Amino acid sequence: MQQNSYVNNAIFWIEVEKIHPNPYQPRQEFDEAKLKDLSESIRMYGVLQPLVVTRKEVYHEGAGMSVEYELISGERRLRASKLAKLAQVPVLIRNGEEDSLLKLEMAIIENLQREDLNAVDRARSFDRLVKEFKLKQAQVADKVGKSREYVSNSLRILTLPDLMITALAEGKISEGHTRPLLMLTDRPEEQLVLFKEIMAKKLTVREAESMSRRVATEKIRNKGKYLDPAIMEMEKSFTETLGTRVRIERVKEGGTVVIDFFSPDDLRVLLEKLANGGGVKHGEGRKESGEQILNDRTPIANIAEDDRAPIDVKKEENEEIYSLKDFSL
Repeated sequence: MQQNSYVNNAIFWIEVEKIHPNPYQPRQEFDEAKLKDLSESIRMYGVLQPLVVTRKEVYHEGAGMSVEYELISGERRLRASKLAKLAQVPVLIRNGEEDSLLKLEMAIIENLQREDLNAVDRARSFDRLVKEFKLKQAQVADKVGKSREYVSNSLRILTLPDLMITALAEGKISEGHTRPLLMLTDRPEEQLVLFKEIMAKKLTVREAESMSRRVATEKIRNKGKYLDPAIMEMEKSFTETLGTRVRIERVKEGGTVVIDFFSPDDLRVLLEKLANGGGVKHGEGRKESGEQILNDRTPIANIAEDDRAPIDVKKEENEEIYSLKDFSL
C-alpha cells in the first residue's frame, strides 16, 4: 500500500473529541449562522461526506499509548458536528504521516473547490505556500488548478492598506473592487478617496474602474509635466470637502474644475454641499443619495455591487491587474 493512499478507501467512525483541528486551515472566518444551519442539517441527516484525517499514536508517560487524529479537510463539518453534539463522525484516514505542506494544500484545494474561501483567506493561503514552503507562484497555480495570473492577483490583494483588506474580508466590498484600487497603489491618497467613494456611494465595480481609469490616464498624461503645488493642494481640499474626486485643469487663461458624480441624487448632494459651504445640513441629502458612513455596521444589503458578468469575472481574474489595457471599456 502506498504511504499516501486511503486505508482501503474505508470509512471509519471516530469520536469527535479525538479529532484535532488542522493547524494549516486557511479559513479564518466561519459564518456562525451558516454553521448553525449545517449543524441542523447534520442533526437531521447525519454527516453526508466523510472528513479526512491522519492517524497517529501518541505515548503518554505512565498511561501508555493512545490514538489521536488530525484533520486534513472538513473543518466546517467538524465544527457543525460538535454543535449538533454528535459523538462520532465518519472519516477517511490517510495512511502514514502527512507533511505540513500537504495538509495546507489539501485544505486550500477543498475550500477552493467549494468556493468557501473569501478572497483574503485565499490570498493569505497562497502567501503561506510561497513564503513558508518556498513555492513559486506557477507551482502554487499548478497545485490549485488556477492560472499564474490568478495566484499573482490574489497575492496583490495583501498589498492593499489594512482597512481595505478588512472591508473585503467582511464582505463590504467585492473582490472585483480590489482591481481598480490596486491600479492606484502608487497614489495612496487617490486610492483612499476611491475606497471611501466605493463604501459611501456603493459604487459598482464598473463605476470604480471608470474612476480609477481616469486617474491612471491623467497620471500618464501628466508624467513629466510641472504641476502647480497650490493647484494640487486645492484639488486635495476640494476632494476632501466634497467627498468625491475633483480635478482642476489649467489653461493659459483660467481653467475648469471637474467634479465626479455617479447619479442625479449624488449630484444633488454635491450641490447642497456647495450651497452650504462644503457641508450638508443635518438630515438632508444623505438619505436621498443613499450615501452611508463608513463603519462596522454597514448592512449587507447596502454593500458595493460587483456588476460584472460571470464571464467577465472569469476572464479578468486571469489577467494581470496592473496594466491599464486590462480595464474594460
